Amino acid sequence: MFLIHSNHASAAGVTLWLTMLGVMRAQSVPADNDTPPFSTLYKWKQVDFEFPTPRHRRHALSTGKFVPANVLPLGIEVWGNRVWVTIPAWRRGVPATLATLPRQGGLASPQLKPYPDWSFHRGFSDPKNCTGLTSVFRIHADHCGRLWVLDSGQIDSQDNPKQLCPPSIVVFDLKTDTLIARYTIPKQFVLQDSLFSNVVVDSRTADCSDLHLYIADTWRFGLLVFREKDHKFWRFSNPLFFPDPLASNFTLHGINFQWTDGIFGLALTPIDPYEERILFFHPMSGYREFYVSTEVLRDPSRVNNSSYEFNVAGESRGLNGQASASAVDRSGVMFYGLVSRDSIGCWNTKKHYKRRNIGTVAFNTETLIFPNDIKVDQDFRQNLWVITNRLPMFQAGPLDEEDYNYRILYADTKEAVRGTVCDMDPNHPSPADIIHRGWLP
Repeated sequence: MFLIHSNHASAAGVTLWLTMLGVMRAQSVPADNDTPPFSTLYKWKQVDFEFPTPRHRRHALSTGKFVPANVLPLGIEVWGNRVWVTIPAWRRGVPATLATLPRQGGLASPQLKPYPDWSFHRGFSDPKNCTGLTSVFRIHADHCGRLWVLDSGQIDSQDNPKQLCPPSIVVFDLKTDTLIARYTIPKQFVLQDSLFSNVVVDSRTADCSDLHLYIADTWRFGLLVFREKDHKFWRFSNPLFFPDPLASNFTLHGINFQWTDGIFGLALTPIDPYEERILFFHPMSGYREFYVSTEVLRDPSRVNNSSYEFNVAGESRGLNGQASASAVDRSGVMFYGLVSRDSIGCWNTKKHYKRRNIGTVAFNTETLIFPNDIKVDQDFRQNLWVITNRLPMFQAGPLDEEDYNYRILYADTKEAVRGTVCDMDPNHPSPADIIHRGWLP
């Protein structure tokens, strides 16, 4: 045993001590840096799980409860020292539908740890028991340390859909990893073949006492709102939630497919000088961005008299401009996945939505194939997080087991836009000024 007397060693020791206390986050160790400005935290050829024992894993493989080729990570969230990943039960053989990974990285292709534990998942629990998690699409953490989980309740969606449990919102305390609540989406708001595929949290108070959720019904073109204080749901309909027929034909790496997916991407602006926020949204099958004031969404009396409150944000993104998930950082920059262009796009919401103001953060025909989900974390210095999963290839047939098919990437938000048209300019007005003054055509 020996001691090193240096300021560097002392600082490293303090950092480690603070990290263990949860006060400071450990520096992430990337698997590669092949996609600047992004670093790849993790990448997988196929996804595996932390089973309790090797025997449990062998049993899951032999019984078909675990089919590695059918496990596709879809959604992402980051909070504290952990990363959460969703794995919808689209095909048979998905033993756990929500899992965590350490944020510090260091291992290129780690096993996923089911969240909060195995007892909540079909790999170990009764498949007909609706007290656990059935098939999670996306998740969102609030600033009070709670994880809001959107559970579709449907399994085998790709092959033989079965609605085992009603779609619901499940809430966990991230400090204790315990279940807080479960809210079933009322039947009157669930249409035939509804697919609730995305959720964002809106709260403006320190204790989250005013919390609302906005939930996209991608296949039946609706926007649900949930108010936590009285557990009420309501549903908005609008023609802007529908897919654009001209944008429903996709071509990606030689694969041509047709999707008629409606409202999908949801992104909230920071709270504006009017104490309000704007929700930007777009269909997956579309080239345009739209917006609505959350003042409208948070008022259930506006459900039937608000059609003109939903507006087009500006110009089209152009051919192959279909976008997946989106998120806005504190400075007002929106990031989104351009699924037909192997790219991450950006737009400074303080500028008009014109093509000249739309930028590209990164482009890579290998590492950015189908950027499916995007999040901006809540750190003091924010990071942009992206998960890519080659979903169209997965749907068309088995993915290549020798290739890296899934990736989690991250980049500092300020570094991500440096040198692009999305870089911040303090002389530009706020998004609220643009909306309230009617500057967006």
